[in-house]
Amino acid sequence: MAVDLAKFRRRLKSEQSRLLKEIEQSTTEASLPRQSSDGSPFGKREEEANVTFEMGKRAALDSHLQKQLQEVEQALQKIKDGTYGLCAECGKKINPARLEALPHATLCMDCKSKRAENDNHRFSSR
Repeated sequence: MAVDLAKFRRRLKSEQSRLLKEIEQSTTEASLPRQSSDGSPFGKREEEANVTFEMGKRAALDSHLQKQLQEVEQALQKIKDGTYGLCAECGKKINPARLEALPHATLCMDCKSKRAENDNHRFSSR
C-alpha cells in the first residue's frame, strides 16, 4: 500500500496551522493582566501561588505545543526530502496505518516498541 503524500501534506499543514494558532493564543493570554484575589483571606500569598502555578502549567503546555509543532514541521520536511514514511532508526517503511493514526511518526512499530522497552528497563533499574 503506497503512502498518499498529498493527503499527509494536507493533514500536516492543517495540524501546523492549528498548533501555530494555539501557540499564538497562549502567548496572547500570557500577556493579559492577572485577576487579583483581594477578597481572599490569604491575599498576596495566594495570588503569588496561583500565578506561579499558572505560569508552570502554561510553560508545560507551551513546551508540549512547541514539541508537537517541531514534529509536524520535521514530517513536512521529510515529505520535501523524499524520506517521509521511513523509520528514523531502521530505515524500513512505516506502516501506512501507523501514519494514518500519527502522521508525524518517525519510528516503525518495531523500533517504537524497542525504544519503549529500553525506556521502561532504564527507569525500572533505578
